Amino acid sequence: MSALAELEARALGEIRGATDLAELKRVEQAFLGKKGELTQQLKQLSSLPKEERPAFGKAVNDCKVSLTKALEARERELKAEELSARLSSEGFDPTEPGSPVPYGTLHPITQITEELVDVFQGLGFSWLDGPEVEFEYYNFDALGIPGDHPARESHDTFWLRDGNVLRTHTSPVQIRAMERFGAPLSVIVPGRCFRNETVDASHEHTFYQMEGLMVGRDISVPHLIYTMKTCLREILRRDIEVRLRPGYFPFVEPGFELDVNCPFCEGEGCKVCKQSGWIEMLPCGMVHPDVLRSGGLDPEEWTGFAFGLGLQRLVMVRYGINDIRDFTGGDLRFLKQFNRI
Repeated sequence: MSALAELEARALGEIRGATDLAELKRVEQAFLGKKGELTQQLKQLSSLPKEERPAFGKAVNDCKVSLTKALEARERELKAEELSARLSSEGFDPTEPGSPVPYGTLHPITQITEELVDVFQGLGFSWLDGPEVEFEYYNFDALGIPGDHPARESHDTFWLRDGNVLRTHTSPVQIRAMERFGAPLSVIVPGRCFRNETVDASHEHTFYQMEGLMVGRDISVPHLIYTMKTCLREILRRDIEVRLRPGYFPFVEPGFELDVNCPFCEGEGCKVCKQSGWIEMLPCGMVHPDVLRSGGLDPEEWTGFAFGLGLQRLVMVRYGINDIRDFTGGDLRFLKQFNRI
């Protein structure tokens, strides 16, 4: 037996005979450490004739691989034995409950978004997404918002140096959806939007919307009202009354403001609803023919409705929250109220 083969056999025997991890580590150092026996063998390589060096180097490397694998296998065995010994020791009860582990929960806006997605998917809508950094064309031009519209001003919109914008609404996805999928079409688009607003109890510069769009043949205002009542009844978890008021939005004609009866005063009038008994919930309307054309559809053949639902406002109405800044304030006392786990 060569010296190298004898060394390997001896090392393997000591590895198998190691009774704990500390002893196994000593065996590893004795053979594979900087001053280990196998390392010393490798140092002899330079003293061998050139024609013998490749075979000897390969043999040393094969030996190292063999010992390394044996060490790893024995280490796993010893760790398993150690764990088994601990678990079987007196005083350990594997059925005893563990210590409580702190956990988080979904943000209330995320929760309401997921609920809305479930409701609308049950009504046949698909869930789409779109870019938050948007082209001027999709954010304004294709939606019938002309260059002299106030929304184009820097005090309303975050403009980027390359001429693009942080989207001011989720409506640009209306055009993208029609371009991509054509008609008939039913989609919702939850997402984050940005406007250069002064932050107060009812306004934020970063807010969440859910766009909705249905396009088909003979779609009319009753389809819009039914869809909105079904959605809001499920999310607010109560019977609701809605009303439509005329409203101007460049991308719908006719346009409406949809209100729900105030949950705080039940229609009697309070400071939240400004003594009106109603809370403005969302803008909506029938898709403007020019918007259909921008999406590549013929308004003589197709009609549709669209709406933009403010997700923060919906959560505020559902839970009686009167300050929109609470959602981004980072106060765990506020957020833990919505723990649904």
